[in-house]
Amino acid sequence: MKFFIIFFSVLVFSGCSPEIPESIKELLKEEEKRELISKGLSPKAFFDEAMKQLNEGARDEGIILLKQLQAAYPSSKYSIQAKIEIIYSHYKSSKFEDAIEHSNDFIKLYPNHFSTPYAYYLRGLSAESKSRSILDDFITDNAQRDVSSVIDAFNYYLALIKKFPETEYSEEAKKRLVIIRNIIARHELFVAIFYTKKQAHIAAINRCNHIIERYPNTPSIPAALHLLNYNYKKIGATDLAEDTKRVLLLNYPKYKPHYSLED
Repeated sequence: MKFFIIFFSVLVFSGCSPEIPESIKELLKEEEKRELISKGLSPKAFFDEAMKQLNEGARDEGIILLKQLQAAYPSSKYSIQAKIEIIYSHYKSSKFEDAIEHSNDFIKLYPNHFSTPYAYYLRGLSAESKSRSILDDFITDNAQRDVSSVIDAFNYYLALIKKFPETEYSEEAKKRLVIIRNIIARHELFVAIFYTKKQAHIAAINRCNHIIERYPNTPSIPAALHLLNYNYKKIGATDLAEDTKRVLLLNYPKYKPHYSLED
């Protein structure tokens, strides 16, 4: 406000009362808006208060403050950091769609900012988490559900690695890719088992071959070979069944089926 005080002081002491330029009027409006939103807080104080709320578990209140910070100080470095904190807060609150949307906005606005690799990474984590359940570590398996969001995560991680290959987040993304490939391969195996139960043997054979060709070195390979052997025998393809059994015994001699074809 010092600029405006000096400006109007000059007008008063000079005895002039000219029309205030439109540009000055706009600046005054912006300053009034900022004061109304920020209540006199500096960008750093505003940001610190928002982070205090987030750290205390008041995520909704913290996000509101972060959005107010962006409105009051859109050009501040804290405004940019606020965008990242909002993404992370949505992710931690399991609001994965919101996290992905805000990540996309950040990536579009700041394609080369030093925080952008983190936005890419959070986008991947959010998409990957959409298919998870708290019971997955004990009872259920997210590979049995729709894996479209997991495939999205796979592509998001690939985009991160391609755009920022030397960052720590790319290294983490590479580890996530291994996990995701295993999930997708396992999902394909569940589909092959389903086809087998329905006696759709050709469809099951195609699905097993797809797993072997597209997802080599995943834990689902021995089961896919075992299931392939079963379905080949069902359609009378004896030679192919024997070849498959030979490959299974050669590479996984101790394999025992962990799935059942009983309903």
